[in-house]
Amino acid sequence: MKKIIAVAAFYLLLTTYNLHAQMYQQKMATFLNLLDNYYVEDPKIDSLVEIGITEILKKLDPHSVYMNAEEIKKANEPLEGNFEGVGIQFQIYQDTIQVVHVIAGGPSQKVGVQDGDKLIFVDTSKVAGVGITNEGVFKYLRGKKGTKVAIKIKRYGESELLAFEIIRDKIPIYAIAAQYMATPEIGYVKLERFSATATEETQAAIDSLRKLGAKKIILDLTSNGGGYLNQAHSLSDLFLSEGKLVVYSSGRSQSRIDLNATSEGDFEKGDLVIMVDQNTASASEIVSGAVQDWDRGLIVGRRTYGKGLVQKGYSLPDMSVVRLTMAHYYTPSGRNIQKSYAKGIDKYHEDIEDRYESGELFDSTKIKITDSTKYFTNNKRIVYGGGGVTPDIFVGLDTSWSSKFYGKLVRTGSFNQFVLVYVNSNRAELQKKYPTTTAFVNNFIVDSVLINQFYAFGKTKKAEPDSAENYTKSIPTIQNQLKGLIAQDLFNSSAYYQVTNMQNPIYIRALNAFTDGSFQKFGIKYENTTIPKIKKTKKSKNKKKSKDGITQ
Repeated sequence: MKKIIAVAAFYLLLTTYNLHAQMYQQKMATFLNLLDNYYVEDPKIDSLVEIGITEILKKLDPHSVYMNAEEIKKANEPLEGNFEGVGIQFQIYQDTIQVVHVIAGGPSQKVGVQDGDKLIFVDTSKVAGVGITNEGVFKYLRGKKGTKVAIKIKRYGESELLAFEIIRDKIPIYAIAAQYMATPEIGYVKLERFSATATEETQAAIDSLRKLGAKKIILDLTSNGGGYLNQAHSLSDLFLSEGKLVVYSSGRSQSRIDLNATSEGDFEKGDLVIMVDQNTASASEIVSGAVQDWDRGLIVGRRTYGKGLVQKGYSLPDMSVVRLTMAHYYTPSGRNIQKSYAKGIDKYHEDIEDRYESGELFDSTKIKITDSTKYFTNNKRIVYGGGGVTPDIFVGLDTSWSSKFYGKLVRTGSFNQFVLVYVNSNRAELQKKYPTTTAFVNNFIVDSVLINQFYAFGKTKKAEPDSAENYTKSIPTIQNQLKGLIAQDLFNSSAYYQVTNMQNPIYIRALNAFTDGSFQKFGIKYENTTIPKIKKTKKSKNKKKSKDGITQ
């Protein structure tokens, strides 16, 4: 009898819920119908609906969002790994589109476009001296694969414009920004995003560095805002042995789903350091959390962003999409690293600024933690949830070199624009004198002549020091940034990081961790056979690419 009553009560509850849902749907439909038919002016129902959806989502959580079809396309491009266009990186300088870098293997490189070229005409339209914007450049140069675009460019040393016809194609967007040998045994990999090819590219980078002698790896996830959840899983799998839990997710309408490491891992042995900071988010935190919980490697830097929510996209009739948060994810120890959004979305997005004001970014003792979020790693080390992954080794934000003058140089674009002009004017000489990255890094010096030329250039952009300001503390950083950007223009982004990392405190501390006893201090062993592994759970058969979202 009790069972019958319980079943009846359940169906009554379900029916009541459905009736309530229908009532609210009818209420909203009636309201919109009244507006459409009787309001004194055209209420523009379509825009009101979009505003309504957006405002409702704001009441839920910071990562449930509404996107129209165009916004979806733009948001997906960096994660899908390609877009269709001509294959250049550009900068608008003095009202002219300047080619900063020609993407290797892209359509522009195939026809002979070079770094430093200036675009004067696209098809029959003049694009120089007409006030063109970045959006305008996209409109002219992007297009469907196979379509043609004609350009005329001005090249340094050529008296006449050069004409090219480019056939648009798919242009790769790489997840790996840099890779190089930091020492004869330590390889460095900078991963910018968890795009569809993130694991494949990381694996290739590690393989390449191993051939050069790397036995230890630094994985740089600073400012990596995340991407695909399945890539976070497969990338973690590179470092963890078979059967170990990488991450699990659970929500009101989703039962627990475990994602475990497989036998595919290719760097399960070898010292590992992961660099993180306050902008390391979502998919990056999954990898960092899994590596930390299993004591597989060291996490160095600052407390990460704190995004532990998983979104799924649901299509609406007009091809727009609502991306709803449908689960929390948890690290292997059980940590939910999502930071609180109880004080509202605006306060949520001000969190990093609050960390700066409170001093947390400079001092690890200012990190707010509570015993209720205490968990234990595989080796019984204490770790905390409730707002990001706290690093094993804290590295405070260094602002000692900063000055108002340096800020002016950055805001006016003086660095990039000066380097563009300098390299274009001296490319042949620089390439002859520094034929390799190593030769450049070891021998090129930003001397007083070059830096004075840069200051004079900055002055033309109204970037000058205040009369009372002592900006000498910024000079080493100015020199380092100039050298890095010149290296990038002459070689690639790996050369840029190879130079600029020399003044990166997180990178320097990560390097030292391999030799100063840090691994022993934290009990980090790349293969611990004395502690039993987590029992295997059935691997999910869902192969869809779920996005964990991009940090706002």
